[in-house]
Amino acid sequence: MKLNHGRHLAYCTNIHRGESWPETFDNLRRYSLAVREQVSPGKPYALGLRLSAAAARELSDPPTLLAFQRWLETERCYVFTINGFPYGQFHGAPVKEQVYVPDWTSADRLAYTNLLFDLLAKIAPPGAEGSVSTVPGSFKEFIQSPGQETAMRRNLWQCAEHIARVSDRTGRHLHLGLEPEPLCYLETSNEAIAFLGKIRDEHPNDARFQRHLGVNYDACHLAVEFEPPNLSQFEENGILVSKIHLSSALAVRATAEARRALKSFQEPVYLHQVVERGPDGSLRRFKDLDVALASTHPVDAREWRIHFHVPLQYQPASIFRTTADHLLGVLDALQRNPGLCRHLEMETYTWEVLPPELKSRDVVDQLVSEYDWCLAELTKRGLGPAQP
Repeated sequence: MKLNHGRHLAYCTNIHRGESWPETFDNLRRYSLAVREQVSPGKPYALGLRLSAAAARELSDPPTLLAFQRWLETERCYVFTINGFPYGQFHGAPVKEQVYVPDWTSADRLAYTNLLFDLLAKIAPPGAEGSVSTVPGSFKEFIQSPGQETAMRRNLWQCAEHIARVSDRTGRHLHLGLEPEPLCYLETSNEAIAFLGKIRDEHPNDARFQRHLGVNYDACHLAVEFEPPNLSQFEENGILVSKIHLSSALAVRATAEARRALKSFQEPVYLHQVVERGPDGSLRRFKDLDVALASTHPVDAREWRIHFHVPLQYQPASIFRTTADHLLGVLDALQRNPGLCRHLEMETYTWEVLPPELKSRDVVDQLVSEYDWCLAELTKRGLGPAQP
């Protein structure tokens, strides 16, 4: 939906199962329109589209694409952003660290992302700003040589050149956001700034860098890293904030009781990285929740933040907390600087694997509740829906 200051808000459709275009399109008709009827009836409605590589190829078929363009017009829906992070299957089977494959060392990742921009340029409104979010380079343990980082920078710049050509040809301002995530090659804000800075230095005085390459700021991921919500550091370093994921992580004081309760969050599909902060402020990282729970050192005085996206409106019992304060800090930053980022996307993709007490309603109710929470917080800050 359209917000004040030229900003847009959507939920990411990666919450729904579907790897083919027919499955993806069915989800839009079945779920997205049902959500729209409750949160924005009769108004233009934004879609945060997730396309797998297979779905993107299928949608690129001209008659299929034309049918979707006509559907968007008929239903008064529009696409301003695409989630290009998961290349392949994302629900219903173990994904774990394979979600980063192929990574940015690969020509397949480049070709897939270029295709997403080709599609976005055709389905986004004329003259619109459009974004695609992507993996943060790779998973850290996949990168074993300097040559792999060189390949990532080279492929990303080739993508930026492609984005610039498509933007110039279509009159749409398109940009790519790398999404820092725990234990990934770009894990923290500083790592993202340094990596993108290398690309800028390799292409000095080239306006395509700041216009078409940047970060996708996921509030859950950077809260897990115990970072403050400091979005201004990107602007200060000449880095575009392409999109913001409105998301929240799970947090606990790692007592024995909490560790027992956390077992209900163990599940086999997604990677749930854990960052532990000790009394001295030092950080220790665990690849997954089961690894953290199996650790034997004293933990009662330590805080854990877990990469498990929880509903934005979730108010947990006393054992658990969320990183909602970080997310609210992000919204405060937008209030201070409304032009910092125009693309906002709610991303609680974990709905299927949430413990039962967190998902007692169907997915439409879940999404409507997230919209209600988010719109209330945005409106408090003068960032709510644009008036007709």
